[in-house]
Amino acid sequence: MRSTLRSILIGFLAILVVTQPAQAERIKDIATVAGVRSNQLVGYGLVVGLDGTGDRTTQAPFTTQSLLNALKQLGVTLPPGTSLQLKNVAAVAVHAELPPFAKPGQTIDVTVSSIANAASLRGGTLLLTQLKGVNGQVFAIAQGNVVAGGLSESGGDGSSVTIGVPSVAYVPNGATVEVAAPNTFGNENFLTLNLNRPDFTTASRLSQTINALLGQGTAQALDPMSVRMVAPPSAAAQTSFLSVIENIEVEPGEAAAKVIVNSRTGTVVISKHVRVMSAAVSHGSLVVRISEDFDVSQPDAPYQVNPQGQTVVTPDSEIEIGSNAGEMFLFQPGVDLNDIITAVNQVGASPADIYAILSALRAAGALRAELVVI
Repeated sequence: MRSTLRSILIGFLAILVVTQPAQAERIKDIATVAGVRSNQLVGYGLVVGLDGTGDRTTQAPFTTQSLLNALKQLGVTLPPGTSLQLKNVAAVAVHAELPPFAKPGQTIDVTVSSIANAASLRGGTLLLTQLKGVNGQVFAIAQGNVVAGGLSESGGDGSSVTIGVPSVAYVPNGATVEVAAPNTFGNENFLTLNLNRPDFTTASRLSQTINALLGQGTAQALDPMSVRMVAPPSAAAQTSFLSVIENIEVEPGEAAAKVIVNSRTGTVVISKHVRVMSAAVSHGSLVVRISEDFDVSQPDAPYQVNPQGQTVVTPDSEIEIGSNAGEMFLFQPGVDLNDIITAVNQVGASPADIYAILSALRAAGALRAELVVI
């Protein structure tokens, strides 16, 4: 029965490669399987062996306390009241991402970030650190040499130079998974695909394509985000089933008409389906120039001997107001993106001017698109 199912799935996959349109996208690129997700892990540890760039323990007493606790666990007990003035140790937050289906013994990358005043983690070594999930369970153990991409150097006169962020480092394959990642895959007789971008058209097309290839009733669009599929009962069979499903190509629905404006960089992005109704737009700018000079007022000869006659400095201000030659252009009803870009380029509009024009069109009810400012 397994060989028959495998032959049928391979046959469907061969048909998909030939029949799907060129503009289509694979399901694995536009959707994810519900329940198949990564898990965030976090821990607290110490990085040792730094070249004098560690925490200043007078300002970060928890670093000293953590080191004393670590030494105590290793059988080293210091006399009470011992003051440690260390510069080669840094307290760090360690975090990693536990991939779905991760098994004990596998290794994952970890990121190490200073949480005190360490100048750099370059050249340090992360000591044994437990990485816990949100439920407090330990899923991995991290340890190893850290790799810092930044650089921080200082001179004897107090000058310093910093390149990048040396207080953040990485430990490639630095954590070993101790507990398998939790998942519910294979526990149900159905699978749900969640679209990366909710869209009614895409969800409908996805379910129709799956039903056309695997039979009516196989898939059902629940909402613009989710499509539920009837699946084989076992995890092994569902794996083969999904290997075919994720390679099916579907033509996604086109996005809604939007104009995206980045107010910080001046970037303006106009989507394909932006339309403008009939409107006239004038583009121009008002220029105000104010220049000020100073003249010397000298009294005439008869008043030079008069104590009331004085030489004074008088301001001479000139205000000039002008307007650059503006241009007006007319948008016909239903013009598209190319017409808009051509029109604003002809008048030499800057990104800020384009935003002003589009905002005015939207206020006038002539812009058939959503204006988004980020």
